[in-house]
Amino acid sequence: MDLLRFITCGSVDDGKSTLIGRLLYDSKSILADQLEAIERATKGRDDGTVDLALLTDGLRSEREQGITIDVAYRYFQTPKRKFIIVDAPGHIQYTRNMVTGASNCQLAIVLIDARQGVVEQTRRHSLIASLLGIPHIVVAVNKMDLVGHSQNVFSDICIQYAELARNLNVSQVTYIPISALNGDNVVDRSTTMPWYDGLTLLDHLETIEVDEVASADAGAAGRFPVQYVIRPQTSELHDYRGYAGKITSGLFRTGDSITVLPSGETSTIDAIEIAGQHLTEATAPQSVVLHLATDVDISRGDLLVRSDGLPLTSQTVEAMLCWMDTKELRVGSKYVLQVGTARTRCSVREIVHQLNVNTYEKIEGVESLALNDLARVVLRTAQPVSFDPYQQNRATGGAILIDETSNVTVGALMLVGEA
Repeated sequence: MDLLRFITCGSVDDGKSTLIGRLLYDSKSILADQLEAIERATKGRDDGTVDLALLTDGLRSEREQGITIDVAYRYFQTPKRKFIIVDAPGHIQYTRNMVTGASNCQLAIVLIDARQGVVEQTRRHSLIASLLGIPHIVVAVNKMDLVGHSQNVFSDICIQYAELARNLNVSQVTYIPISALNGDNVVDRSTTMPWYDGLTLLDHLETIEVDEVASADAGAAGRFPVQYVIRPQTSELHDYRGYAGKITSGLFRTGDSITVLPSGETSTIDAIEIAGQHLTEATAPQSVVLHLATDVDISRGDLLVRSDGLPLTSQTVEAMLCWMDTKELRVGSKYVLQVGTARTRCSVREIVHQLNVNTYEKIEGVESLALNDLARVVLRTAQPVSFDPYQQNRATGGAILIDETSNVTVGALMLVGEA
């Protein structure tokens, strides 16, 4: 049974948590004690209904305010497929949480309130989903019950979003009218919208081809960031130097020629070990210990790659940035750049342009960025950095900026190439 990982996003109060609760409730994926807990929490409501949003809004502050603050993960399965749901906060203050939640997703559900249409956060979250390489978007027009289940309202929103999507790197957009509160077209087909003849949301999630939405790194070249150097020296049989880590993409076999980056040293794989067992080959996302045929100077942060598919290595890197700190980023500011297990100091050489989240216009001449701003930047690093363009390989194309003084992650990066 295959797995689909998707994120729900959109503006605050568009009904993301309620939608997830409805998916879990109507697909009978809620444990009895969970259902009893939310029934107790909503006991005494005037309409006698159960607040399904409480299945995902677990923090006390979320329940008090009625909004999602942190990213919530939920797991369920049907006879056809397993699912991991990422519930992203809709409030603009927590856009950075959406970036981290969406980074490994294969599909995005963008909720739109039928009364409000396309708003700023709709555009912002759609842009971020596009930048993160999520190829498929489902536009779920929610709260159709509050607009009289109007086909005209639904059609107008589809037209609005289609104009937006033309500026995005998205291969497919699917539109579904729903009412998460009442369950219309979520798991069961609605009887109140006979004019809609497409799939329900769950039917679409169950039948979309996973191969079409697979992560860009699934068939990429072999990449192995070194996490730890193992030197047991417990006996003659266990006196070796091994390199532990997780294969982030591709395939490694014994006998493969490998290159160590950024040094450029070469060797061959002598053995591949998992829990004391030796294998002839290993693939992503296995965690392994690699043994090399020759002694090479390798430490944590180095990247082992197959020599037949080298990544880029440079000290000047261009990237798309989502700024995640309340303190402004300015040209010339210094941070720590982390790509995989590698860390190096860097400075912001240039803000090439900032993206206007409403018009997707490129604004040039910008000298600083504020919280949640999206921009293309050029970084100069103290040491060479090895990476792949994000659209080719998420594993080695994603990076973060870390504040040197507080050790707080202040920026999420999608690496584009050499500047």
